[in-house]
Amino acid sequence: MSDTETASANEANEANEAEISASLTRYLHEKLKVEVAPDDDLFATGLANSMFAMELVVHLEQTFGVMIEGQDLKLDNFRSARSMAGLVTRLRA
Repeated sequence: MSDTETASANEANEANEAEISASLTRYLHEKLKVEVAPDDDLFATGLANSMFAMELVVHLEQTFGVMIEGQDLKLDNFRSARSMAGLVTRLRA
């Protein structure tokens, strides 16, 4: 892949990740009934717990067509809308 193709692919991934993050931010707002920024730590703010984390896993799998298992189930992948978007983008690659 040329440098131009690599740059284009990276830009596409970043745009896709931003769209996923925005979608997740809307979902979190609907579920939690509070405004959530893409980088808000859902666990540190007390907005999420382990039960909600499992709901997030199911939502990501069903909405974005990915399979989350093993090491991808670590808490850091679910701390924020942006981290979940990164996980989805990586799993789709």
